[in-house]
Amino acid sequence: MSTLMRAPRESGSWFWDLEEFAAPGLESALSTAARMVEVLSKHGLLAPHKLTYDWYVLDVGSIGITTTLALVNSMTDPSLPERIRQSRPQGFAAAEVDDVHIVGSGTWIDAHGDQHVEPHLVDLSVSPAPIGLSAELSVFHDIWGRYDFAGRPHPEVQDRNAPRLAAALTDLNSMLGVNAEPGEATYFGIAGTLGIETPEALEDGSGPNVTDRL
Repeated sequence: MSTLMRAPRESGSWFWDLEEFAAPGLESALSTAARMVEVLSKHGLLAPHKLTYDWYVLDVGSIGITTTLALVNSMTDPSLPERIRQSRPQGFAAAEVDDVHIVGSGTWIDAHGDQHVEPHLVDLSVSPAPIGLSAELSVFHDIWGRYDFAGRPHPEVQDRNAPRLAAALTDLNSMLGVNAEPGEATYFGIAGTLGIETPEALEDGSGPNVTDRL
């Protein structure tokens, strides 16, 4: 059971343009995703157990169907691309895979130093689009920043979790050979180069209270 509040939109995201890292296409996207998962797993942020992906038809757009595929083996399973293609919706022979989301759980650490497994701790997606390979990492919880969603400072939680996210982003940048671009700010947070930016504190020392949109 989840023990964290999850925002309906990301509190931070990071985007990699991988056009020069690898060719576009499903095999390339899955290979890249596997390497990214290995980095995130090393930092305890993502243990994958399924993939989700939408389908589109070139020059037409989305067909409105999402497929979920259990990871019965590892992300490096050579049969994975064919399993995905075999899940193409019947009646859409020309449909292609859109962004592939790698779904799993990660570990966060509370103020007392206790570890907890949280579903969807991070969201990783890789796009096999023919215009160029790309990837995005998003976070939706308050454990990465100075304040919780109610605006209360929780430095002990931040100190135990934010450095792990920063280390993972650093390792991903190094592995991919390109630095991530922070995504646009949302109501729930602002992404910096290697983590969540700290907003300006109010007079009483608290931060923004965003619980009205949770």
